[in-house]
Amino acid sequence: MPALGKAAMTLYNSDFYAWTQTQAKTLKAGIWDALDVENLVEEIETLGRQERQELQNRLGILLGHLLKWQYQPENRSNSWRSTLREQRRRIDQLLADSPSLKPFLPEAIARAYQDGLDLAVRETGLGYDAFPEDCPYLFTQVLAPDFLP
Repeated sequence: MPALGKAAMTLYNSDFYAWTQTQAKTLKAGIWDALDVENLVEEIETLGRQERQELQNRLGILLGHLLKWQYQPENRSNSWRSTLREQRRRIDQLLADSPSLKPFLPEAIARAYQDGLDLAVRETGLGYDAFPEDCPYLFTQVLAPDFLP
């Protein structure tokens, strides 16, 4: 391993922010041999996974609140409506910034439904048997700004 690569690895382990700044400067300067390629690849892959996880997390919150809205109509509140609006807006922003996530939506909704189900059970006091086992909403409904079950 070249001396610069070894220094980058040490910096990666001791000061991540400084490592990112050094790698950015090295990339801008086109000093390809000085890049910490192994850790750059790992970090870029991690960023992609984080985007997918962010989408799934937001969908889980959204689905949980849709279930709460549907199954506890007597407890509907502006807070729930605000959460639905916020999560849809943030999902829209995420999809606008990373449109390649759109094909992942059906899978993300299916996975996120379990988190939404847990949220609904925890916050409503209803049992799991009170809710559908699988997501009852179409992905177009989940994302539609005016959809309320």
